[in-house]
Amino acid sequence: MDWMAIASGFGVGAIVGMTGVGGGSLMTPLLMGVFKLNPAVAIGTDLWFAALTKTGGAVAHHRHGHVDYRITALLLAGSLPAAVATIAFMHLTGVTKAWAGTLTFALGIALLLTAVTVAYRQAWLTIGLRLERWIPERRKPALTVLCGLLLGVLVSLSSIGAGAIGATLILLLYPRLPAHRLVGTDIAHAVPLTLVAGIGHATLGHVDWALLAALLVGSLPGIWLGARLTKSMPEKLVRALLAAALVTAGLKVIH
Repeated sequence: MDWMAIASGFGVGAIVGMTGVGGGSLMTPLLMGVFKLNPAVAIGTDLWFAALTKTGGAVAHHRHGHVDYRITALLLAGSLPAAVATIAFMHLTGVTKAWAGTLTFALGIALLLTAVTVAYRQAWLTIGLRLERWIPERRKPALTVLCGLLLGVLVSLSSIGAGAIGATLILLLYPRLPAHRLVGTDIAHAVPLTLVAGIGHATLGHVDWALLAALLVGSLPGIWLGARLTKSMPEKLVRALLAAALVTAGLKVIH
């Protein structure tokens, strides 16, 4: 068992436990920078990491009644077909050097978008409340499916977006959704999406299974510890540090 991988999984798990976001957005650059995986394998491995680590959270939120299954179903109606179509296109064209460049660029953009969503969480709520005047209820289902479609493509190309970006899109459309139901709905949507995209990447041979196992060994206690540290760590400080790390990683990946 690779102790570096276990330690990395523990560190990322602790950040996820403290902030609720940052798993995929930190893991993929870590897999590329520290473990020297090519972008496609890093993305595929991270998709499985995300799906497996978030499953427990999804079950817990379901038991507490924190999942709005109507919103989840609308998001999945867009994201799952988009993920399948993206993977199918990769199968048809083959993962060439051009695809590697596309995946890397998508990863960098997703990291920067995640940094913005993490840093300005409260601002998105304000924007969502103002958008209520312009978005009638009858249009929200179609817009939710469209958001799911965008997330399906982004997650399949970068492994990032199902968490922080997904939560922000839900917040913009449903600003009056209670915070615990927002988080529960976001996680409930993320699990099937990352699993389907992960299965797709596995069919392309883009998963390092041994490394994934070591990461999971470290992440589970890390998430537990992070959740316990939440009360003692200032949320604004944690989010500021996380946003700075995401911007640094995003700029490094793009360049």
